[in-house]
Amino acid sequence: MLLQNRVNKKELKKRIQEESIKRITVSFYRYVIIDNPQELRDRLFAEWNNWKILGRIYVAHEGINAQMCVPEENWEIFKYNLNQNPLFAGIPFKIAVEDDGKSFYKLTIKVRPKIVADGLDDGAFDVTNVGNHLTAKQFNMAMEDPDTILVDMRNHYESEVGKFRGAICPDADTFREELPMVIEELKDKKDKKILMYCTGGVRCEKASAYLKHHGFKDVNQLHGGVIDYVRQIKAEGLVSKFIGKNFVFDERVGERITDDVISFCHQCGVSCDTHVNCANDDCHLLFIQCASCSEKMQGCCTPECVQIAALPVEEQRALRKGRKKEDCLSVYKSRLRPNLRDVLEQRDLNPKI
Repeated sequence: MLLQNRVNKKELKKRIQEESIKRITVSFYRYVIIDNPQELRDRLFAEWNNWKILGRIYVAHEGINAQMCVPEENWEIFKYNLNQNPLFAGIPFKIAVEDDGKSFYKLTIKVRPKIVADGLDDGAFDVTNVGNHLTAKQFNMAMEDPDTILVDMRNHYESEVGKFRGAICPDADTFREELPMVIEELKDKKDKKILMYCTGGVRCEKASAYLKHHGFKDVNQLHGGVIDYVRQIKAEGLVSKFIGKNFVFDERVGERITDDVISFCHQCGVSCDTHVNCANDDCHLLFIQCASCSEKMQGCCTPECVQIAALPVEEQRALRKGRKKEDCLSVYKSRLRPNLRDVLEQRDLNPKI
């Protein structure tokens, strides 16, 4: 049995756009000991592929982290079978806020050393000693205390388009990079009440245990992350203290939570929160681009990328040989972000990026 996808990306995207079935976008995770991640991975792929499930799933000895879209017609059998596995019985689901069913175009299940790359030595501290889990209502109430410290445990490009008001948003590209930054930022606040949040809760599980290991006394995390926070506030009629978009790691890129647009086009500085990937396949850099700049720059991040994207495909492939993907991130750091600061400062917007 074939346990991986062999169809090219372009064809897969065409299929998902043209299909008529309704899908439910869902995410879930669980830290649990998995003795044979490869065996579990292969079994899940066979089952989920048969049910036409699409998504991105990581399996490791420490657990599972999944984002997927499930056909409505197979939703009940998917839930039933997952709950029949003792490892995943009763696992909480986070259902997407904005969902057109086109969030993923293929099924990818990978065995990884960890379900979230954190760079930590899990044997050096008690990873089960996590922070207090707060509901949306409790989280809102806790934020009312002016002495509380609120920390966004997501990457800078996530908090740039949406966040809780008053949150500390570290300028980090990865979770691995962010953890020591947060410890340093809060080193003199170990007796304060710490509130943490992330997209679906999985990063806060490890981060809260890490903070407690470093001597923080009162560590709390938003249970279910921003995704479930939105579900709860809608169900209970609460006020959303999260503003803007919730960045998501699928084809949707973001879910609109409130009408607030808190970010700016990285090329001209106009109010905008639309994330795109550079049209130059050798770059594919994620950045914010308004409709006007998209047309002007042909979907690219720099003039160099415009030139490369206009070349015949074979010439583009030849240029890619020997190139490192990380080179494009350095372009963003050295050119786009400083340029954005200059643009916004000229507009008296005084950004903190």
